[in-house]
Amino acid sequence: MASDGSGLRRVLLLVCLVLCVATLPRRAGAWGADGHHAACLIAEPLLTPTTWKAVNSLLPERANGSLASLCTWADDIKWMWKYHWTAPLHYIDTPDFLCRYDYDRDCHDQHGQKGFCASGAINNFTSQLTNYELPKASRPLLTKTRASEYNLTEALLFLAHIVGDIHQPLHVGFTSDAGGNTITVHWYRRKTNLHHIWDTEMIVKAEDVYYNKSLSNMVDAIILNITNNWIGEAQLWGECPKGEIACPDTYAAESIKLACQYAYRNATPGSTLADEYFLSRLPIVETRLAQAGVRLAAILNRLFDTKSASQRLASH
Repeated sequence: MASDGSGLRRVLLLVCLVLCVATLPRRAGAWGADGHHAACLIAEPLLTPTTWKAVNSLLPERANGSLASLCTWADDIKWMWKYHWTAPLHYIDTPDFLCRYDYDRDCHDQHGQKGFCASGAINNFTSQLTNYELPKASRPLLTKTRASEYNLTEALLFLAHIVGDIHQPLHVGFTSDAGGNTITVHWYRRKTNLHHIWDTEMIVKAEDVYYNKSLSNMVDAIILNITNNWIGEAQLWGECPKGEIACPDTYAAESIKLACQYAYRNATPGSTLADEYFLSRLPIVETRLAQAGVRLAAILNRLFDTKSASQRLASH
C-alpha cells in the first residue's frame, strides 16, 4: 500500500508539473540583464539627492543602495505562481503591420483584462508611488493605512523594470509573432529568435566589439552622449506632453514605430542577421537605453522631488 501511495503521489506531482509548464507565458524576457542594468545605471546619476533618499528608503537591504542591482527583479519573479499575473505587464501586443499603438485597443492581457500591459503597469505603479511619504523622526516610513494598501518597494522595482521594457521596440510588437518571439532567424551563425536579438544579443555584441566586454564601459559611453551630444534631446525625453508624472503611451508609440522601421525590417523567418543588421540597429538600441534611463530618472524625480529631470540633466 505504501508503494502504491508513493506511486500515486509521483503521478500527481508529474501532472502538476506538466500543467504548470503548460501555463507558463510564451513570452521571452525583456531587455536582458545587461539592458535593464544599463537603463537603471543611466538613471541613477540623474536622480536628485531628495529622490535618492526616497529610493534608498524603499530599496531592501540586499540592494546595498543600488537600484540597478534589482532592475531585473520583475523578470526574476514573474515565473513564480504568486507573480504569474504580472507576465502581461512587460509588453504590449499591437495589430500586425499597423505600426501604431492605441491604449484603449491594445492595453489588455490575453483575456481582455484592460490595463494589463506595459503602459498600464507604468501608470498603475506610478500612481501607487504617489502615496509615498518621506520618513520623519516622529513616525514610521509610511502611514499605517498606506503601508497596508500598497507594497511601495515592489511598485518601485516594477516601475524601474517596466520603463526599461517599454523602450525595447519589440516589447510593443505584433500580436501574431509575440513581438518577434516566434520569428526564428540566425544571428551570425547561431539560431535564435528576433526578440532575443533585441533583448540581449545586440547589447552583448556591442560590449564585445566596442566596449572591451564591459557593460560599465558601454553605460559610461551612453551617459557621455547624453550629457554632451544629446543634452538638448535628453531634456525633451524626460518631459510629458500633458505634464503627467509618466507618459508611457508616448514611449509605446515610439517603440512600435521603431519595431516596424528597424526590428522587423529585413528580419524574415530563416534569414541571417549579421554585421549590416547589427551596425544599423545598434544606434537604436543605445538610444532607447538612454531614453529609458533619462525617463526613469524624470519619473522618479517628479514622484519624490519638486526638482525636474531637465534641471538635473543640466547640472551634469
